[in-house]
Parts: sequence; C-alpha cells; structure tokens
Amino acid sequence: MATGAAALLVALIAVISWSAAAASLDTSPVPFQAGYMPLFGDDNLVRSPDGRSVRLKLDRRTGSGFVSKTAYHHGYFSASIKLPDDHTAGVVVAFYLSNADVFPGNHDEVDFELLGNRLGHEWRVQTNVYGNGSTSRGREERYLLPFDPTLRPHAYAVAWTPTAVVFYVDGAPIREVVRVPAMGGDFPSKPMSVYATIWDGSAWATDGGRYRVDYAHAPFAADFSHLVLAGCPAGGGSETRCAVEVMTAEFAVMTPAKRAAMRRFRRRHLLYTVCHDRLRYKGTVFPECDDADGSERGDFHRWGESKRVSSSRRGYSQQKQQPRADMAVDAAGGRPSTWPIGSLRAD
Repeated sequence: MATGAAALLVALIAVISWSAAAASLDTSPVPFQAGYMPLFGDDNLVRSPDGRSVRLKLDRRTGSGFVSKTAYHHGYFSASIKLPDDHTAGVVVAFYLSNADVFPGNHDEVDFELLGNRLGHEWRVQTNVYGNGSTSRGREERYLLPFDPTLRPHAYAVAWTPTAVVFYVDGAPIREVVRVPAMGGDFPSKPMSVYATIWDGSAWATDGGRYRVDYAHAPFAADFSHLVLAGCPAGGGSETRCAVEVMTAEFAVMTPAKRAAMRRFRRRHLLYTVCHDRLRYKGTVFPECDDADGSERGDFHRWGESKRVSSSRRGYSQQKQQPRADMAVDAAGGRPSTWPIGSLRAD
C-alpha cells in the first residue's frame, strides 16, 4: 500500500511539473529582427516600420525569403500570411522547417506550400513531411481553403514534437502525422531552421506546370506577420525540459474535439492525400495512415485525389475531379498527367 501511494505521489508530482513546464512556453509573436534574418532577395524583402511584419516579393529578377537565426529541435512555429491576388499561377509561397543546409543528402523537412492559381481559381495549400531525405516517399497532402487567403492574413502553424507533427490553419488542426515505429527515419527528428519564401514554381505548382508565372502581373507580394518561434533551440542545454514543454502544450495535445474538427475540415477541403494514392506507390500504404477499415477509400481516386471536393462550391470556375477529355492520362494507370505529384521542395 505504501509503495503504491509513493508511486502515485511520484506520478502526481510529474504531472504537476509537466503542467508547470507547459505553462511556461511562450507562443507570443517576436519582432522580425529578434528571430529572423534575410535569406535572399535583397530589396524584394521589405520590413515594416515597426519591425513586426515582412513583405516578400517575386519579380522577373528574383524571389525572396528569410530564415530563423536559430535551429530548433521541436516546437511551435507560426506565421500569419496574406497572399497576392489576381493571376498567381506558378507562384509558390512557403512557410516551412528544414535542415537541408546542414544535411543535404538526408535532410528533414516540414512544409506549408501555398500554391497560386489562374485568375478566378483558388489558391491551394500543400503540406509535406520528409524525414532523413525521404522525398521519394513524400507525405504530401493538398487542400482548398474555407476562405479567400488574399483578403486578409491567416495563421499557418506547425506543431512538431518527438511523437507527431500537426498542421494548423487559423488555430484549427488540418493534419496530424503521428510517429509510428514503422516510419523509421522518415519522421523528421534532427534540428531544423524555420524558413519563409516566395519563388517561381512554374515547373509544377499549377496543374503540373501547365500554367506558369506570368510576370505581366508582377510583382507578387506576400505579407508575413505575427511570427511565432516557440521552439527548443538546438544545443541550448535544456532540450529535455523544453521537449516536455512542447509535448504538454495546448497545441500538441489532440483532444477528441480537435480531432473531430480536423475530420470535418478534411472531408470538406482535402484535395489529395498520399494515404490513398495507390498508383504512385504501387499499392504501398504508409504506416501512419489511419484507415484500417477502408471506409475513406471510396472517396478518393486511385491517384489519391478526392472525388468529393470541388472548387465550384464557392463560386470559382468548376475544376472537375474526374479525368476529362482535354486532360491527358498517364500510362501508369489513370492519373491525370496534369496532377502535380513529385518531390516538392520549398527552397
């Protein structure tokens, strides 16, 4: 009995300690100069007078970008982004974590890639998770958004812990990648820096490269604000304590209500998921994909594209999800050749 009471006391102390640690995690925005530095683009990177926001521009000459001053080993990273409007086909705005500069052959990466489109068509959002150079086993997903991202800023955030990666849009989870043993090195585990860029993705970003950047509409400008760097600095000497802070923070805890909200978002807005792409990976099912009874499979084509989600529901030009007569079909078994699948790095 005494031993059991002692064990319970130890457990309670641990819970209290973890809760106190979680409360100390600071997720307030930081000034640009405090957490970031320019990466490329020279005067295509424009800081606001108060130093709290940054405009990234793409023109014929160059794109632009910035990078965190510190690499982080897990944490919560967020930016509010307002995207350019008008004709933005081929334009890619990215907010992501990567260590490709340190591990060029076996890098880790966690991405938000915001993909421009033709005038009158919606921006699309892609999330990627790569570990240990696993771009050939890409964990890509693609979504429409329940709002127009060109009218005002919206928050895009990544919560990266030792056990999961969760993507958030405006505080609502849209994707959870849970680390399972079978993933091995495919789960990102090495310290990463935080990046933001705008660049020319004409080769793949809009209908597989069919629509390229039209610089008659340049410059294209994306505004970044409310920059949050709530992470564990690599080599900081307190990574264990910081990992506890991250894993017990609100953004890392997926409650039943949050998972229900995530399922609703995905059912309404998910365009493509690697979990149901049976062509690209020749029937391979990724170990973290959760559809044990196959109940979702009927909602997707063999190439992982949704049968349910259509741009036309919000007044945009209809983009049929079935292969059309004017859409070439590849010889591998039926995926439209215009669907942009591949190693989609944001650098």
